[in-house]
Amino acid sequence: MARKSVIQREKKRQKLEQKYHLIRRSSKKEISKVPSLSDKWEIHGKLESLPRNSAPIRLHRRCFSTGRPRANYRDFGLSGHILREMVHGCFLPGATRSSW
Repeated sequence: MARKSVIQREKKRQKLEQKYHLIRRSSKKEISKVPSLSDKWEIHGKLESLPRNSAPIRLHRRCFSTGRPRANYRDFGLSGHILREMVHGCFLPGATRSSW
């Protein structure tokens, strides 16, 4: 299981990303529409002044139950070994075990 401080840091990043999402999107649209280079640099400076953790690229998917950052399946939001345990326990409808 992941450390609780790491999970809390990730939640803080998600809140910041949601808070600044509209500002980032509108600034990027302005950059593409403005013809002069000096205006683009000005808008780019505004983007740089936003908090670093508000960028969506800094978000990382984690397992819903354990907080594990690796081997996550987007469809379920679970890491591989937790997904396997849940499938074997018949807790995920529609998911089937395969053995050969």
